[in-house]
Amino acid sequence: MNTYRAAQVETAGGPFEIVEREVPAPGPGHVRIAVDACGICHSDDYFVQAALPGVRFPLVPGHEIAGRIEELGEGTPSTWQVGDRVGVGWFGGSCGHCTPCRQGDFIMCENLKVPGWAYDGGFADKVIAPADALARIPDALTATDAAPLACAGVTTYNGLRRSSARPGDLVAVLGIGGLGHLGVQYAVAMGFETVAIARGSGKADLAEQLGAHHYIDSTADTPVADALQSLGGAKAVLATAANSAAATATVEGLLPRGEMVIIGADVEPLGISPNQLLLSGKVIRGHPTGTAQDVQDTMAFSALQGIRPMVETVPLGQADEAYRKMMSGAARFRMVLTTH
Repeated sequence: MNTYRAAQVETAGGPFEIVEREVPAPGPGHVRIAVDACGICHSDDYFVQAALPGVRFPLVPGHEIAGRIEELGEGTPSTWQVGDRVGVGWFGGSCGHCTPCRQGDFIMCENLKVPGWAYDGGFADKVIAPADALARIPDALTATDAAPLACAGVTTYNGLRRSSARPGDLVAVLGIGGLGHLGVQYAVAMGFETVAIARGSGKADLAEQLGAHHYIDSTADTPVADALQSLGGAKAVLATAANSAAATATVEGLLPRGEMVIIGADVEPLGISPNQLLLSGKVIRGHPTGTAQDVQDTMAFSALQGIRPMVETVPLGQADEAYRKMMSGAARFRMVLTTH
């Protein structure tokens, strides 16, 4: 076929519509991917709403891509072949020449190529991506399982493995949503004594199902920090909830030299004073997602440990309805578009 479908928005905040486009050939160092599945991430809304500089319309978002290499561009490394199953996440390629790239910190690339921002994303039957963005998908993972791991998965997995926590330490995951339900599974598999924190008693059963050793209801009479200290204090808190007040409430539950790893985006400031950090040497840091190798590591670990995202699959033709459901908070827990 000479055309493929893409779900695009014409103007900022507009609805998604399905359009037909001519199939492009990949340029040097790029590949064309036949998309099997693409997750819908809340950060896609930054592009849809034109909240980031340089966003161009019509826009095809999507940075949780899982598919198969369909065609190789000239000069593509021989490690990749037609038919290989690959994923592409928020890290959609780096420039290779800015200072962070020269230092090997590719996720901090000053010219980071995010799918849906730098080039058309995965809300489509096909996508062109640079070879350095590719992560190999293990045979044990289906495309619908692999897609959310390219962003939600790598962000939680990488955030935990790069934390100061070690097996046996008490680690809390704040929020059991699209990120947190994966964070709990990874924390347990990494050997942490895992605490799940969420609003209300209704998610206690889910926390237990995910493997958490403890559950804290953040709406209970006992403050979250006190509840963490009653368990011995947390070496690390992975703050997946996009709620600055909820993250702030966990700080006093950290051990001395404990750290909070922020991965839930919120525009509100954290209500933390320097005195809360100084004498106890606590650390608050933001954590970006991860490179293509980090995505590949995440998928390999997930396959090994039997960790899977909880997904709702929707055909590409219903992209608008799926996107609105994700934005409403009704998704349980990752919406994934499929092309077949």
